[in-house]
Amino acid sequence: MKRTGTLYDDAMEIIRDALHTAQPHEAVGKAIDEIQHERGFGAALGEGHKLVLVAAGKAAWQMAKAATDRLERFDQGVVITKYHHVMGEISGMTCYEAGHPVPDENSFRATEAAIQAVSGLDKEDVVLFLLSGGGSALFEKPLVSKKELEDITKQLLASGADIVEMNTVRKRLSGVKGGRFAQLCLPAHVYTIVLSDIIGDPLDMIASGPAYPDSSTCEQAKTIVEKYGIRISEDAQRLLERETPKTLDNVTTIVTGSVKQLCASAAETCRRLGYEPVILTEELCCQAREAGSFLGTIGKSHSKDKISTAYIAGGETVVKLIGGGLGGRNQEMALAAAPHIAGLDNVAVFSVGSDGTDGPTDAAGGYADGNTATELTVSVEEILDNNDAYHGLQKTGGLIMTGPTGTNVNDLSVVLVRATD
Repeated sequence: MKRTGTLYDDAMEIIRDALHTAQPHEAVGKAIDEIQHERGFGAALGEGHKLVLVAAGKAAWQMAKAATDRLERFDQGVVITKYHHVMGEISGMTCYEAGHPVPDENSFRATEAAIQAVSGLDKEDVVLFLLSGGGSALFEKPLVSKKELEDITKQLLASGADIVEMNTVRKRLSGVKGGRFAQLCLPAHVYTIVLSDIIGDPLDMIASGPAYPDSSTCEQAKTIVEKYGIRISEDAQRLLERETPKTLDNVTTIVTGSVKQLCASAAETCRRLGYEPVILTEELCCQAREAGSFLGTIGKSHSKDKISTAYIAGGETVVKLIGGGLGGRNQEMALAAAPHIAGLDNVAVFSVGSDGTDGPTDAAGGYADGNTATELTVSVEEILDNNDAYHGLQKTGGLIMTGPTGTNVNDLSVVLVRATD
């Protein structure tokens, strides 16, 4: 089934415009200009000194391409990104694709290549570190066995823990997270450009903070493991007792791009399409199912308004896995809204991940309107209880497919309400 109609067309246009605006190329270029002209980056690269590029995360290829287009020279480079996210060769860069959201052997191999690239540098050398969301899985040197790291990661993903909680644990099981990569670069200086995918831009949590002092503590990590009943070995338990770096003297960090930009772009397009935009929050963080239900009730409550309105939310929800189905947080949000707007021909709810992949699926998110719930042969509640939003939305034409977008700045969720006559 293929979705059609004004609401669906408007939703797709809002998504296209927001994702285009969130592309990292221009933002990374501006950040490099700022470093070069205001922070002495260019002056640090005297004749005979090295510049090494390392890019890690879902947007790593696009960030590396932006950097190499801007720089006059660099000596070596490593790109580490998700499978199917490398868009071609970049001169002078070695590109790796690896596992996400669970790290794999390619994650470890690529990270080792990055470590080798920054080894043996001197005080006058520079590392340009380009970091985006997804780096927690893609950029990894495990201090536990591959099997246990995979198991702990899967447990955390299924537990309902948020991204900050997950990264608090994961950085203590890693040789590069929690500021340890910056230590490996010593005595060289690290200039980090970050594309933020976490609410509030906590620099020590984005991709588990490989080049930023860690604000979390061992006690917090142990509390999280206990809170969610995460099963770990004695070796992993001992690692939770090892504190991460709390100060780093060789790092300069710039944040470029965030969910605020995503919401602002969506608001601009909504206004152009005739909706009055209302940004509800840029810090949405709760269970996806609850968020979808809330957005659905907003649509129902305002379905008889005389003004067309778009209610916009940015952030990142979580999913607690209780079933064996297929889906992601954005798909669950859209489907959870469906019963509340059932029968309404002027309301739609959609939610999309800015990176183009929602959970372990090929969909970026989901779309629901007044017909979605009635087109299903089983109840929405039953589908959600099995965490099978993907197949539910597939039957109604509600899957949003973008492919890899090249950016990663949280999720965008929107309620569209067309004014009644």
